[in-house]
Amino acid sequence: MKRLHELSEPPEALTEAQIEALRCIAGGDRFAAAAEKLGISESALKARISSARDRLMARTTAEAIQRAKDNRLI
Repeated sequence: MKRLHELSEPPEALTEAQIEALRCIAGGDRFAAAAEKLGISESALKARISSARDRLMARTTAEAIQRAKDNRLI
């Protein structure tokens, strides 16, 4: 049971790139606008969001944003 609890806890940190990407999307930017704002390609932004979702064990970007907010990561 303890092991399952540990597996369900989100990481304590995201990379700065992941945080920036999630903040843009959380702020209402669409992928294209967020990528332009960050000076990266849209595919690079999607990769950052995807890796953040993986670290946060979230199925969707919205879930990742909520988990990041709940854990004060963004």
